Amino acid sequence: MLRVGLTGGLGSGRSTAARLFEAHGAHVLQSDAVGRELMEPGQAVYAKIVDYFGNAVVLPDGQLDRGALAKIAFADRRVEELNAIVHPAVIARQAELNDLIFKRDPKAIVMVESALIFETNYGGGAEPGEEARWNKRFDRVILVTAPEELKIARFVARSAATEPITEQRKEELEAEGRRRLAQQIPDEQKSGLCDYVLTNGGPLTELEWQVDQLWPILKTAAA
Repeated sequence: MLRVGLTGGLGSGRSTAARLFEAHGAHVLQSDAVGRELMEPGQAVYAKIVDYFGNAVVLPDGQLDRGALAKIAFADRRVEELNAIVHPAVIARQAELNDLIFKRDPKAIVMVESALIFETNYGGGAEPGEEARWNKRFDRVILVTAPEELKIARFVARSAATEPITEQRKEELEAEGRRRLAQQIPDEQKSGLCDYVLTNGGPLTELEWQVDQLWPILKTAAA
């Protein structure tokens, strides 16, 4: 079996790389998807968030107001307070899913897609503040990287798919993207901690080629 961490900052194309690996046969666990599941009404994480941040983060239908949470986390610089509630539960759930997959297929490659593999202060059997937590969670780590301006442009384009973008809104989104990237470890620092680096600054075919080359290496390691 092989436990792989797939990381990359905002707009890097990490999710695209995850889909390419999944097409080869990787079992992909998306941290954001696991987090959304645990933040549904009735879940313990949901209750902790509402208890900590108050009813201002709850919509009339009972769902969490993710826009309000994003503002609290990034604009109000309280992201670590939110992470302290969400990250331990997400990492614990990922470990449970890992075990279920490996019981069915001992040679499986399970890939956790997460923007914050190195940034989180939780998980891996370590206490907050202890070094190298991620080393206990993964056998290999892959970084997807792209130039910062391209990351920002992708972030704006993704938002434009769901809302009209005026010039003022574009500037606001660019500023928000830069704030989020500033709270993540720079790619130059992450790359020294990773086993493999995929560059995603060009056409999709270039990323596809890199994934195609790396997959047999991962398969050999899993066996």
